[in-house]
Amino acid sequence: MHLNFKHLRYFHAVAHDGNLTNAARRLNVSQSALSTQIRQLEESIGHELFERRGRRLELTEAGRVALNYADGIFETASEMMATFSSGAGQARRHLRIGTVANLSRNFQIRFLGPVLARDDVHLVIRSGPLAALVAALEAHEIDILLTNRVPLRDSATSWSAHLLDEAPVSLIAHEPPASQAPSLADVLSRERLIVPSTESGVRADFDLLVDRLGILPNIVAEADDMAMLRLLVREGTGIGLTPPIVVQDELKSGVLHELLKVPGLIERFYAIVQSRRFQHPLVDSLLEEQGLV
Repeated sequence: MHLNFKHLRYFHAVAHDGNLTNAARRLNVSQSALSTQIRQLEESIGHELFERRGRRLELTEAGRVALNYADGIFETASEMMATFSSGAGQARRHLRIGTVANLSRNFQIRFLGPVLARDDVHLVIRSGPLAALVAALEAHEIDILLTNRVPLRDSATSWSAHLLDEAPVSLIAHEPPASQAPSLADVLSRERLIVPSTESGVRADFDLLVDRLGILPNIVAEADDMAMLRLLVREGTGIGLTPPIVVQDELKSGVLHELLKVPGLIERFYAIVQSRRFQHPLVDSLLEEQGLV
């Protein structure tokens, strides 16, 4: 298959404009010529890229995938030209990161630390549910996915998961513990609890734990956002189930207090990347910092 980059450039312009007439005017070509070029691109890749909705052209599923590739191609070309026109190292390289909503922000900052202060890096960070982010990774919309749970794999899976770190899980309270530390069973059976949502691997392990102990916990709130869970604990709504890293600043300042660690509960942090021969250099750099490359 031979890709004509002129056809791709025209497709790229129409996809972002959503209107054939406006794109033709901006590119200084006739509408019929532009339409012909896009049809030739569709024939070369074997998929329709647009469908008409009223006066607008909407991307098909194949069109959305093609646009993601085209964005990357022309963004890289722009970076190359900027590098040669203004000196090596002046162009900014984009790094697109997906993070699940219930992932510790403190962990994210720690992992991204090596690139946060770099002037040549432009970060794009998006948060969402795991399934949507895996789809984004497979569609090349993000370069790396940070998560605390590895999705199911099959023979067609195009990505690999790397374990970055592990953290114990504790019960965190607004009030300091009494002189005699409470037992785990007492806290779980008597206190108001704030726990992660079922999207979290920690929640699944917690549910197994209370079942094994024969305890019916008093869960007053569930949160899929660790920042919200932290705020609820700070307000005294209940005792939070979370790794201490999530509330490390509050623990240091004495705003919150660690009652006890929950035996057997561990949160794991993963980086998921596409399996490819040539990895994004910034992704390689971050994984090298973790000793994974």
